[in-house]
Amino acid sequence: MAADLAATAVAHANIALVKYWGKRDAELVLPWTGSLSMTLDVFSTTTTVDLSSPADEDLVTLDDVAVTGEPRRRVVAFLDLVRERAGRTGKAVVRSRNTVPTGAGLASSSSGFAALALAASTAYGLDLDATALSRLARRGSGSASRSVFGGFALWHAGHDDASSHAEPLPSTGFAPAMVIAMVDTGHKTVSSREAMRRTVETSPLYRPWVDSAAADLEEMRAAVSRGDLEAVGEIAERNALGMHATMLAARPAVRYLSPATVAVLDAVLELRRAGVAAYATMDAGPNVKILCAPADAERVAEAVAPHGTTVVAGIGPAARLVADR
Repeated sequence: MAADLAATAVAHANIALVKYWGKRDAELVLPWTGSLSMTLDVFSTTTTVDLSSPADEDLVTLDDVAVTGEPRRRVVAFLDLVRERAGRTGKAVVRSRNTVPTGAGLASSSSGFAALALAASTAYGLDLDATALSRLARRGSGSASRSVFGGFALWHAGHDDASSHAEPLPSTGFAPAMVIAMVDTGHKTVSSREAMRRTVETSPLYRPWVDSAAADLEEMRAAVSRGDLEAVGEIAERNALGMHATMLAARPAVRYLSPATVAVLDAVLELRRAGVAAYATMDAGPNVKILCAPADAERVAEAVAPHGTTVVAGIGPAARLVADR
């Protein structure tokens, strides 16, 4: 496949219903557990990788602001990996736009590196199928391996680079809503990478959670396949709360849950007591995502609105190339 001078890709964030939390190989980004996610129809990243202007170094911008420090290092390291595989050396201009708050526990890295993987591999001339693209995206951010696919995706933990990738999971028309309660969209004081490392290395609850997550994954896969919202919600909620428990037991503790987070969790419990099938999940941050039936989404959003800004999402598409914009 001949390289293009530029390529633009868009990818959407995904929210894990059975979580990825912890690497057993940091360089290859191989997880301790498999995970299962829902790609959203909101919160996208659009990325252009442009090779038409020769430069001495890669230029990276996000929302028209130059990216520096560790975020830039991660992008450049990813581009180096693509260049190595493509047998190319040319530097790139990378322009990204996010509709998802960055670094706030709203899965911005999943959409960001999935879009970068597709745009960069195309611009540098790599001819990748979806599985190979998922493997590549994983090297930038583990969760990005799942945003290559729309709908529900299952990331196989694997045991090496070849076996660790995501695949789409048939859901027989199952399409729940997800209400996102954004209680704090600022940057986290502890990055996901640092929190993950600290939890794996120091939390006495981590290994038991890994064992329980394996069972959660098998149950979740079956629940999604049969379209069982209540089972999906129950598994997702217990898996997420367990993950946060491992962080609270880390040394020193990592605590992302804020008073507003707890207020949203309490509101979800009240909804269930009132007969609404609503279930919470959380990533490494204070914001809460609530699974429910589409017909109940407005009621759920109203119930949690006093505690933060709400966005109602549905099932989203796979990463795709688009016309340069």
